[in-house]
Amino acid sequence: MATAFADQFLRPVPAGLRRPPAALKPAGTFLHLRRPPARPVTRSVGPRRGCAVKSESVEKVGTDLKDLVEFLYDDLPHLFDEQGIDRTMYDDRVRFRDPITRHDTIDGYLFNIRLLKLLFRPDFYLHHVRQTGPNEITTRWTMVMRFTLLPWKPELVFTGISVMGVSPLTQKFCSHVDLWDSIQNNDYFSLEGLIDVLKQLRIYKTPELETPKYLILKRTANYEIRKYEPFVVVETEGDKLSGSSGFNNVAGYIFGKNSSTEKIPMTTPVFTQAVDDKLSKVSIQIVLPMDKDLGNLPSPNAEAVNLRKVEGGIAAVTKFSGKPSEEIVLSKERELRSAILKDGLRPQQGCLLARYNDPGSTNSFIMRNEVLIWLNDFTLE
Repeated sequence: MATAFADQFLRPVPAGLRRPPAALKPAGTFLHLRRPPARPVTRSVGPRRGCAVKSESVEKVGTDLKDLVEFLYDDLPHLFDEQGIDRTMYDDRVRFRDPITRHDTIDGYLFNIRLLKLLFRPDFYLHHVRQTGPNEITTRWTMVMRFTLLPWKPELVFTGISVMGVSPLTQKFCSHVDLWDSIQNNDYFSLEGLIDVLKQLRIYKTPELETPKYLILKRTANYEIRKYEPFVVVETEGDKLSGSSGFNNVAGYIFGKNSSTEKIPMTTPVFTQAVDDKLSKVSIQIVLPMDKDLGNLPSPNAEAVNLRKVEGGIAAVTKFSGKPSEEIVLSKERELRSAILKDGLRPQQGCLLARYNDPGSTNSFIMRNEVLIWLNDFTLE
């Protein structure tokens, strides 16, 4: 049974179905999410985030920055494309800071953007733009970058906010401070920030197969919060989260044991899911290609095999390498559940184990495994 699992797990998929595992659009693109209503928030900002102005000049700017909020919604889509951002809306001496980078001019700021484009393949996703002070606008975003200079092309993910100061004199942006969700010390130069970058350079092997589409909304030090689009699975009863019992039955469906003898491309990962609080009632699942739905799929031949649509939603996810024994999986589930409860989130019962690799031919050090827990009522602030 384990041999069958290994033989079939990495079966190639047609090139047209391959997608990056964590991006909803091709690299170098911008996803403009639905714009929420403006919600001005009163929040004090320390000196390191604001712009230096004479105190008598502060009254020259109104508290409504609606036009600049709208400008950022329109301008930031060009952050990494050929057009680029509109430099005329930034002071020449704009102050840029993130945990490991600093520049004090618009030219230095634009150089940093060009460098990211050269070394990485950045995808930028804007979640919202809000006025958060009389002279301050805050954006929330996700940035996914692939370091193409390394042979394994690691994927680096950063989520956080940008606090952008507006000069009362020029009505232009005079400061831009990035704060990452994954670290505590966001001041430049942050050793914690550098370590966070280096940790993401490690090797995880993700097969070039189609995966469920998701967007990383937030990445903390311990887990990611992802928004999954709906997908369809073929599933049957399993024995335990780390087990492979039932895999041959669901694999048989995609290899032609269905009402039309249709062969369906293999995807990744293979899921095992427990739906009860004791993690004892388990199913094993193969995700079907994203262009498939319940209306155009053949019926399974085996009575014990079922098709089911997963509606998607928000999940907390922790990633780890190695061979996922039952003890390790249960430990990861407890750690993840404890962390999200500590952060005030509302986890559902049960969990999923996602296994991306052929267990028979992949070195355990580079295996990609994940434990997922669905969340209730998550709001991205």
